Amino acid sequence: MDTITSTHPDYLANQDNWEFYLRSYLGGDDYRGGDYLVRYLNESNEDYSRRMNLTPVDNHCSNIIHIYSSFLWKNPPTRNFNSLDGEQFLDHMMRDVDLDGQSLDTFMREAQIWSSVYGHCWIIVDKPKSNAGTRAEELAQDIRPYFNLYTPENVFDWKWERTESGRMKLTYLKIREDVTRINEVDSIAHFREWTEDTVKLYEVHDDTERLIEEMDNPIGVIPAVYLPAARTVTRGIGKSDIADISIMQKAIFNELSEIEQLIRISNHPTLVKTYDTDATAGAGGIVHMPDELEPALKPYLMQPSGSNLQSVMDSIEKKTESINRMAHLGAVRGTDAVKASGIALQTEFQLLNAKLSEKADLLENAEEQLWRFVAIWQGKMPDVEISYPDSFDIRDYPNELMFLQQARASGVQSPTFTRGVDKLIVDLILDDEDLQKAYDEIDSARQLGDFTQAE
Repeated sequence: MDTITSTHPDYLANQDNWEFYLRSYLGGDDYRGGDYLVRYLNESNEDYSRRMNLTPVDNHCSNIIHIYSSFLWKNPPTRNFNSLDGEQFLDHMMRDVDLDGQSLDTFMREAQIWSSVYGHCWIIVDKPKSNAGTRAEELAQDIRPYFNLYTPENVFDWKWERTESGRMKLTYLKIREDVTRINEVDSIAHFREWTEDTVKLYEVHDDTERLIEEMDNPIGVIPAVYLPAARTVTRGIGKSDIADISIMQKAIFNELSEIEQLIRISNHPTLVKTYDTDATAGAGGIVHMPDELEPALKPYLMQPSGSNLQSVMDSIEKKTESINRMAHLGAVRGTDAVKASGIALQTEFQLLNAKLSEKADLLENAEEQLWRFVAIWQGKMPDVEISYPDSFDIRDYPNELMFLQQARASGVQSPTFTRGVDKLIVDLILDDEDLQKAYDEIDSARQLGDFTQAE
């Protein structure tokens, strides 16, 4: 029998992955709490816990997601509000879009980060109930549309239906709004159930559910937007940016544990002796052996060679290179000098640019849908236009500068060539504000030099 806590089949199929992606992104104690270390044969819980706490987490997932975010939000999107332009509530929304103090750009950046972690997230455009008679009274009470962000584990069920025009329309959505923990085993949760006709609020306490509010849906649609990090063949389920990287990070985590164990055992060898032999290990240790002790039973130290330590470190390095390759960030995250050719680097930058452009298009589409619901709430024409950057300036500046300097020193006797190289050099160094001024100075200097030389 369906209850308010029942979930969509795709929710059940993906909830373990969502937990793994979240822990991989958070790192630290949250990652260790997932028990991702392979347990040794006959290893006690105490030994396993101690080994877990001694193993560091090299968090590649968080680093990669925030590198993507830094590129995406280097230049903010542009917005043309059209029919909403000049509305008094608009300035309030831009400065505090979620009634929690976040600006619109900050909110959308957070939504992009969480969609990258889980594969997707949901954003709902809601508006508080009001008894105000005019828009001015609503604004005085700060009654206006606002955004709510929900991660996938809080969206329990959903349903799309195809309309007569062929468009897919969201017709049902069930979300868990909050969970209040009373004690270690008891909690109270609130669920909101959206349909095109009604909005219901349930309270769930100790497996008992209670309908506490029911109202008509004032806008006749479910004002929810699904934001994927990358689309998949399953509607409502996106692909995480760290789906493969998190698995590689887990393998590195286990190998870091092996390194810690090898160093510990190599530096602290095990002393093997008979029970009656009085001996201690360590510098300055003294061994007292009974006179009647057989020579074959004399004490000895058992110590591994540690020769495979370098092999484990090489394996971690290869896995890190593989992570960089999967994320198209080899030239960005590389700590050593990049050995790839110029064509290989250019190809990698193009792949990264294509990935970022795809993510920007998804953000642009999602935000346009959000403003469409805002316009519906306010009774306005849904004609807001959003434009996110389509191309991202991902360049290898040191190598380009070196190439241009070599070209300039090649001795080509052409003022036009030299002038073009100079402009490319200043294009690498100066901001847009000073760029045109530098272009004009280069043109003026070259023209004067050409005239003097000719005379």
